[in-house]
Amino acid sequence: MTGRTILVMGGAHVDRRGRIAGETTPGASNPGAWFVEAGGGAFNAARNLSRLGHRVRLVSPRGGDADGEIVAAAAAAAGIEDTPFVFLDRATPSYTAIIERDGNLVIALADMELYRLFSPRRLQQRAMREAMAAAGLVLADANLPAETLAAMAAAAKAAQVPIAGIAISPAKVERFRESLSALAFLFMNEAEARTLAGTAPENPADWPAALRAAGLSAGVVTRGGRGAVAFDARGAALVTPPAVPALGDVTGAGDSLASGFLSAWAGGATIGEALRHGVAAAAITVRSPLAAAEEMSQAALADALSLVPEAEILS
Repeated sequence: MTGRTILVMGGAHVDRRGRIAGETTPGASNPGAWFVEAGGGAFNAARNLSRLGHRVRLVSPRGGDADGEIVAAAAAAAGIEDTPFVFLDRATPSYTAIIERDGNLVIALADMELYRLFSPRRLQQRAMREAMAAAGLVLADANLPAETLAAMAAAAKAAQVPIAGIAISPAKVERFRESLSALAFLFMNEAEARTLAGTAPENPADWPAALRAAGLSAGVVTRGGRGAVAFDARGAALVTPPAVPALGDVTGAGDSLASGFLSAWAGGATIGEALRHGVAAAAITVRSPLAAAEEMSQAALADALSLVPEAEILS
C-alpha cells in the first residue's frame, strides 16, 4: 500500500474533558478545569497517521454548527483530506469526560446519535466507491452502526483492500461482531476484548486463542502498563511499554497505538515490530495533554521507539 491513501471512517467530533485538580471526591463538586478539542477514535488515528507521513482521507458525519467547524479546522491543520457528510440541521457529535488528576478516566458521556445516519447506502455513492478502490488501507471505528461496518468490510473485501477496526468501548465493540473474520486487525483494550471473548485470561499468551474462538483472526489487546498483545494467523507477540515519567492524559492512547502499529505494518514490519511502533506512538500521546499529540512524527516515533523493549514472541 506504499503511497496509497489510508481511508479512515468513523468518529470525528468534539471532546470536552474536565480534569480534576486534586483528589477525586465522588458525589461532590471537584475543583478543576475544562479543555475542548476535536477528537474521536477514527479522527485521532487519522491525525496521527497523517503526521507520520501518510496520505489520509477522512469520511464522517458532521453537523452544521461551530463544533463541526472545530473538527474541520483540526483536520486541515493535520493535513487530512476531509470529506464529511454534513447535516446542516444537526449537531456535531460530542464526547464529554471527567479525568482524574493523574490522567485516568473517571466517567464519560458520548452523544453520538448523528453517526447512525452513516448508513450502508452511503457506501454506494460513486465518490465512496472510488475512495474505497483508491485506498491502500481502510480504518473504521465502532462509532458507526453495525450494518455499516459490515458493509464496509464487504466493500473492502471486494476491492481487495485490508480493513482494520478500533473498538471504542465495550458496548460498541459488539458492532464489529458480524465483521470479525474480515478484519486485518481489531484494536481493543482488555474490557473490549473481554466483551468479544466472553473471558479475560490472566496469562497474556491466552488472549489470541480466546479471540480466535470468537471469530477474530488478528488483533491487538492493550493491557495498560502490563503490555500489549498482538496476534495474527502466523503468531503472537507481547510488548511491555516503557515507564512514562509524566502522564499527560490517557485519552487517545489506544488510537495512537493503532496508528503507530498500522503505519509500521503497512510498511512491511513484522507483527512484533509493528506492536513496538504502536507502543512507542502511545507513549508519545500519553505525555501530551492532547488526544492526538501535535509532536507526533517519524522522528519523534524513532526517539520513543528507542525506549521500547524488544517484542516477546508468544507463539
